[in-house]
Amino acid sequence: MNPIWGDIAGFFIIAMMLAFIGIWVWAWMPWHKRVFNDLARLPMEDDGANAIATEDKP
Repeated sequence: MNPIWGDIAGFFIIAMMLAFIGIWVWAWMPWHKRVFNDLARLPMEDDGANAIATEDKP
């Protein structure tokens, strides 16, 4: 096997680590908290229209 493959694999691993850390830092920025909280409450804000519609069916 060619020794260059070790360098390519090492570069790929470092690039993936940096991408992961970058996404993690982006997700934990303070200005995302409000949006994430709104998205977390979205399932609880159901108006019940689907539940009423399914109860009427035989």
